[in-house]
Amino acid sequence: MLRCLIKLVFVYWSLSFNYANAACPVPSDATPVEPIVLDENGEFVPQWAKKAIWYQIFPERFRNGDPTNDPTMQDIKGADPQEMPVHWQVHPWGSDWYKLQDYEKVNGEPELWKHILRRRYGGDLQGIIDKLDYLSELGINAIYLNPVFDSPSLHKYDAASYHHVDPNFGPDPEGDRALMATEKAWDPSTWVWTKADELALELIEKAKRRGIRIIFDGVFNHMGINSFAFQDVLKNQQKSPYKDWFIVTSWDDAETGTTFDYEGWFGVKSLPEFAEDENGLADGPRDYVFAATERWMNPKGKGIEYGIDGWRLDVAFCVAHPFWKAWRKHVKSINPDAYLTAEIVDTPDKVKPYLQGDEFDGEMNYNFAFTAAEFFFNPPGMNITATEFDAELKRIRNLYPKGVAYVTQNLFGSHDSNRIGSHIVNRGIGNFRDWGAYFNLSQAINNPEYNVRKPSAEEIQLQKLFALLQMTYVGAPMIYYGDEVGMWGANDPDDRKPMVWADITFEDEVTNPDQSKRSPDKVVVNNELLSHYKKLISLRNQYEALSIGEYKTVLVDEEKALFGFERNHAYQKNGKSSSEQIWVLFNNGDEVRQVSLPASMHEAKDLLNTNSRMTDDKVNIQPKWAVILKK
Repeated sequence: MLRCLIKLVFVYWSLSFNYANAACPVPSDATPVEPIVLDENGEFVPQWAKKAIWYQIFPERFRNGDPTNDPTMQDIKGADPQEMPVHWQVHPWGSDWYKLQDYEKVNGEPELWKHILRRRYGGDLQGIIDKLDYLSELGINAIYLNPVFDSPSLHKYDAASYHHVDPNFGPDPEGDRALMATEKAWDPSTWVWTKADELALELIEKAKRRGIRIIFDGVFNHMGINSFAFQDVLKNQQKSPYKDWFIVTSWDDAETGTTFDYEGWFGVKSLPEFAEDENGLADGPRDYVFAATERWMNPKGKGIEYGIDGWRLDVAFCVAHPFWKAWRKHVKSINPDAYLTAEIVDTPDKVKPYLQGDEFDGEMNYNFAFTAAEFFFNPPGMNITATEFDAELKRIRNLYPKGVAYVTQNLFGSHDSNRIGSHIVNRGIGNFRDWGAYFNLSQAINNPEYNVRKPSAEEIQLQKLFALLQMTYVGAPMIYYGDEVGMWGANDPDDRKPMVWADITFEDEVTNPDQSKRSPDKVVVNNELLSHYKKLISLRNQYEALSIGEYKTVLVDEEKALFGFERNHAYQKNGKSSSEQIWVLFNNGDEVRQVSLPASMHEAKDLLNTNSRMTDDKVNIQPKWAVILKK
């Protein structure tokens, strides 16, 4: 979810946050006002998104490809915590995560969160470019980038602008900032292309050459206090051309004795919130967002083939429906095949109004993660049966218009939740679906009972089981960077550790959040887990039934904890009708189970297990495992 709690978490550790009741405007009527444009399939979603295998990258923590652009202490000014440190430096990539470095100790602050929030590791766009071959070999074909826009924070959700990439992500930070200072930011005709901007276009081009699409993260509810618009309001008050962009509650006025004040997103002053009217965003920020949108989708007017292929929209529920309707029309007028996905962590019925064809194509499907956790991970008393699992998946699948379920991003971990491995280690501390309560419970820095150790082999086995569902079920799977190599970590900030690479030496993790010591945990690439992900991704890419095929439940056995489904894809080849039929059968129990097969599957081949025991009419499934049978 959002860093909705990045700020809140770091500023108000004790806050219990209920996402569904967040302090955002009540959405206005979501009823479509114009006919929905449907394709020949009767769908409004881009067809390529059904075959997407997403990889989410948190740029500052993925790879430092260019140490010459690393940020300085001045570059973090304006980010939380607002107090500047006495001493600061780029943090060692391979250091023990909770261990305070000497430069941090000199600052003398007892709050660990302040130290962690100030850390910068130097991740940049060149690092992503350098690792495109790794991503190609992994098999993914779509990247969701957390924000890359100019910002002083590590997460970039406090944007200083939407039309420039952060200079420290490019090769010439000083030169870029000098160039940016020549603009009239309210006038797109004066916007320049910095070297960081150009590097973003290079990343897009090189990714597309490899068949990888990229979408950007759009944060259109608020900006940061460093933003050109807010800084001008601070300086010029009512005389600022941006005076109507934000929700100003009082101005500096010596005669009346008032001082300048404004509303920050969810009360966080580092995130001044955009003003809204009956159309959603007020005219000023609306026009700016529209211009920035076009800049990255059709850069320099050269054509959409040079731009991003869509957007992920942060805290979408905090912006009124009329804006999203108008913005979708704008996006689709630039690229009708663009993909729009929203962050709306809520019950499916609350998400439904946003997915009717005039706003978003899909969502970050946290409800899929919640349901999978309740079946595969939750301990007895908190878990659900195979019947309940099947019923909940069906409800989510069938709630939205045709095609939507196939393009939702089926994830587990993200930058706003504990990593899947650590979730499994700590299963039972709460229910993932109870988002507000679980958010706090899953923060090791806030919950001393949270276990920060490395997952065991048995726990990694459960992660593999989830990946089997993720790569074979309806919807586009999304991997959070590093999950495929076994990274672990509690919720924000621990879910944002630097990516584990084989060519970087990492210290053992021995330090706990309270600075006490524990048994050493080796930080290395889990090659067995990586091979598992590669194999599953290869299967999904090879067999279209797993991405675009129809779905049918074929096995539900509560007593034996068995669940299975069929994916079936009919197609024409050489003028003849044919079909691809695949069965995926899960054994969520603790014993080997034998499953009888119908005559239609008697000669099926197990695509997953080379040593599976099969007869014509039966197959054995190992505990906490699955088979993938192709007719």
